Amino acid sequence: MSNQKMSRRRFMKTSAAGGAAAAGGALAAPAVLAQSPVTLKMQSSWPSSDVFQEMAQQYVDRVEAMSGGRLKIDLLPAGAVVGAFQVQDACHDGVLDAAHTVPVYWYGKNKAASLFGTGPVFGADANQMIAWLYHGGGYEFYRELTQDILGLNVVGFLSFGMPAQPLGWFKEEITDASQLEGLKYRTVGLAADLFQAMGASVAQLPGGEIVPAMERGVIDGFEFNNPTSDRRFGAQDVAKNYMLSSYHQASESFEYIFNKDRFESLDPDLQAILRYGVEAAHLANFALAMNQYSADLAELQSEAGVNVQRTPESVLQAQLEAWDEILPPLMEDPFFAKVVDSQKAWCERVVFYSLQNSPDYRLAFQHYFPDKL
Repeated sequence: MSNQKMSRRRFMKTSAAGGAAAAGGALAAPAVLAQSPVTLKMQSSWPSSDVFQEMAQQYVDRVEAMSGGRLKIDLLPAGAVVGAFQVQDACHDGVLDAAHTVPVYWYGKNKAASLFGTGPVFGADANQMIAWLYHGGGYEFYRELTQDILGLNVVGFLSFGMPAQPLGWFKEEITDASQLEGLKYRTVGLAADLFQAMGASVAQLPGGEIVPAMERGVIDGFEFNNPTSDRRFGAQDVAKNYMLSSYHQASESFEYIFNKDRFESLDPDLQAILRYGVEAAHLANFALAMNQYSADLAELQSEAGVNVQRTPESVLQAQLEAWDEILPPLMEDPFFAKVVDSQKAWCERVVFYSLQNSPDYRLAFQHYFPDKL
């Protein structure tokens, strides 16, 4: 009986304590549930059908997962709110909370914008130039340009070192640089200056306008970015000669822009997720690109009858000479000059290491696939 009484007393105390805890939990639960997810409105510079929109979605998915659902991004395609080239202004004005784009789309405000994606080539690939952002002072230059020089109310991060962009699509195979003289050609950023120096007439168009312009004869040739985007645009329907390899945009990357006030209003951990989610998307985007770009290039050859050729070395040499021509007047701008000097110093050290250390992958490929190239 005594043991039974003690057990009952213990049971009652335990029950009371448990009830109090449950009551406390019941009181706390509504406070947690009341915290609705923060939703950011992000527009890209890409049509909904483009692989770049899928890459933007990879970022959105990772941000939501890492935040445990506390942070959501409503991703919209180009034109949903503003045009593809207007997303930076929309973020500055607060019309958009965020954007997924490339710096070259706002180089009209300051040509140094191209140095963060489509600048001159000093031997580095796109991933080595992203490393410059982190360890060569590039991010501070980017902040200085956007916030101090242009006075923009934005913060931004860059990600996904893109494979060098093809020379592009043409009616006739390009075998000599002289074929570019007088050619009506689509490109963007400093690449426009480059091709003008090579004698081309340049039109800067968003991706979704390229193929219609080619159909109407507004342009004679064009580049956009990669085999997947080009195939989805229908490039193979308006041209059959696809020239891979070029120095006009050899190190581009995505830009993630946020309205500065909106970004800084978020909790520090959510700011960190937005920032470091860019790094997570970098790997995800690269893996998707390697799989998709290679598959679409193969299908362009086998199914669409596209003549895929590597750009002749003589054309690449002519591009380097054109870079030498257009850089001196641009270097008269002190900010432009100090960014280029920083990049050159970075490339001299980093690319030297990389070239000295890297084996000849082409040799290994030819050993196992001797008839492929």
